[in-house]
Amino acid sequence: MAAKKDYYEVLGVNKDATEEEIKKSYRKLAMKHHPDRNPDNPKSEAQFKEAKEAYEMLTDVQKRAAYDQYGHAGVDPSMGGGAGAGFGGAGFGDAFGDIFGDIFGGGRAGGQRNNVYRGADLRYNMEISLEDAAKGTETKIRIPVQATCETCKGSGARPGTQPVTCTTCAGHGQVRMQQGFFSVQQTCPKCHGTGKMVKDPCPTCHAAGRVKQNKTLSVKIPAGVDEGDRIRLTGEGEAGVNGGPTGDLYVVIHLKAHEIFQRDGGNLHCEMPISFTTAALGGEIEVPTLGGSAKMKIPAETQTGGVFRLKGKGIKPLRQSDHGDLMVHVVVETPVKLTEHQKKLLREFDTSTQADAGKHSPKNKSWVDKAKDFFG
Repeated sequence: MAAKKDYYEVLGVNKDATEEEIKKSYRKLAMKHHPDRNPDNPKSEAQFKEAKEAYEMLTDVQKRAAYDQYGHAGVDPSMGGGAGAGFGGAGFGDAFGDIFGDIFGGGRAGGQRNNVYRGADLRYNMEISLEDAAKGTETKIRIPVQATCETCKGSGARPGTQPVTCTTCAGHGQVRMQQGFFSVQQTCPKCHGTGKMVKDPCPTCHAAGRVKQNKTLSVKIPAGVDEGDRIRLTGEGEAGVNGGPTGDLYVVIHLKAHEIFQRDGGNLHCEMPISFTTAALGGEIEVPTLGGSAKMKIPAETQTGGVFRLKGKGIKPLRQSDHGDLMVHVVVETPVKLTEHQKKLLREFDTSTQADAGKHSPKNKSWVDKAKDFFG
């Protein structure tokens, strides 16, 4: 009989490897050499068993210590070494469950499994006005949830009765399936992982332990919230399973489009039309703000696109101490529906300014000069 390979060499790890490193190496080898994945390779089964044996020995503290001191003789039962090293023993079942438990939803088979699950978190999209976002508000919402059944208090059983231990999994919530040497754990198909069975179902929830219902909640919207902000209502999500904690409700804020303002953090922006005369001669105009109207001076010779700042007339963001500003973008409005007399006056005005266009229309003159240079 050929001599056995060194266990550390089989797994490709150093002799001072940690248990986690050993487990990681074994996981790769088990996946690589599993017979079901290599039906055309007759050596795969032997390689799989070899890796499995090495893993079992090196993750057992006592066996690893004996192996490190005496080699294979220290763990071979036929040579007086440690017992229980065979592949069919309970030790391998536990080791195999540790490796593949995260894939098949299991863990170690021993012991009662509680199968307590936290309820799902819920999301509610709330659309509010810019005014409500700025000053804060309180509103009521109605949401559908899975709530704990009041009739059976979440047990799923008719009042006066109790669920019984599942006869398929003996209350573990998991069953082990054996196919040759390959053993896996999976959720019990009878009790769906709860470890319990309801023989006399609750007439209200029909053994589910939870019922659908609509719940009305009061939500306080703090001043300064912005698009995408979330308000967490602890414990207002769906009920847990088997007595697990309730999930949370997240209210996600969305701002309605405003007729006048656009928000940018704490600042507000608005477009303000001004007359041709006000732009040319200057003057004072009234500007809308979230707190009413405010007066703003327009300097003479203002051009379209000019931006003026009204300090502190924006919004105080939720996590900042200062108010933002209102940025007023002025647009010079061209007069429309002119009378013949008005048109005559404008033509006379235009003639008078054209006499010294460089003085009265510097931007236009600069542009014309650049165009002349461009076209030669």
